[in-house]
Parts: sequence; structure tokens; C-alpha cells
Amino acid sequence: MTLATLFSVAVAGAAGAVCRYAATQGLKGWLGDGPWPVAAVNVVGCFGFGLCWAMLHERVSQAVYVGVLAGFFGAFTTFSAFALDGVQLLEGRRIAPFVLNVALQNAAGLCALWLGASLAPRA
Repeated sequence: MTLATLFSVAVAGAAGAVCRYAATQGLKGWLGDGPWPVAAVNVVGCFGFGLCWAMLHERVSQAVYVGVLAGFFGAFTTFSAFALDGVQLLEGRRIAPFVLNVALQNAAGLCALWLGASLAPRA
């Protein structure tokens, strides 16, 4: 781990966090206050992660590669917000939306990452 890599993760992580917050807030008007804005951002983030993972591997420096994946997408997609939404749904005894949210985010996230990686041009 180099100083350049740590700097790259820090800068990209800050950008990812700001983008996640802005996207989630922007989607609330369209998708409501429930877990769906976070779900949408997580799925989009998984697609972007898959795309960048496949496109950038061995094409950019390790600092850039780790910065984009661990920094930007690590901050852009967030398990903690997903977990909070789940706990709030369970506390409200909203079992069906909880199950739908967990199933949807996991299935859609996996599919989106695979799709992003599949669509990326390979070296």
C-alpha cells in the first residue's frame, strides 16, 4: 500500500460519498423516503463497479484502480444505509417490504455488477 493509493482512495471516497448523498436525495422525490433510493444507488453503483472493474484492470495504475473501486464505489454504495433501511422496516413490522428490499438489492446488485463487467471492453 503506497501513499498514492491511500490518497487516491481518500479523494475518490470523498467524491463517492458526495455523489451517493446527492443521488439518494435526488431520488427521494421520485422513489419516496423508503429504502428504494438507497436500493437504486446501490444497484447503479454495482453496475458502475462491474464496468470499471473490467475496464480498468491492468490498464491503470494500482492507485487509480483501488481509488475508483474501493474509494469511489466503496463510498457510493453503502451497506450501512441498506442495513438501516432494513432495521427500520423490521421495526415497523413491514416484513414484506423488508424481504423485497433484501432480495431485490442482492439480486439486482449481483446482476448489475455482472452486466457492467460483461459490457466493459476487455484488453
